[in-house]
Amino acid sequence: MAIMIQYISAALALKSDRRGVTMLEYGLIAALVAVVVIGAISTLGTGLSGIFTSVGSDV
Repeated sequence: MAIMIQYISAALALKSDRRGVTMLEYGLIAALVAVVVIGAISTLGTGLSGIFTSVGSDV
């Protein structure tokens, strides 16, 4: 009986714990930032490649 009460109290404590939800939100934000950074770098890289090709052919 005492073990069952410990399991129930542990389950209730985990139910009210919000750290996992916060960690998930931070993970989603980090993934979104990574996607934006990768998109910006790939766009910038394509533009810079064209500029360097133009400069290289002029030289």
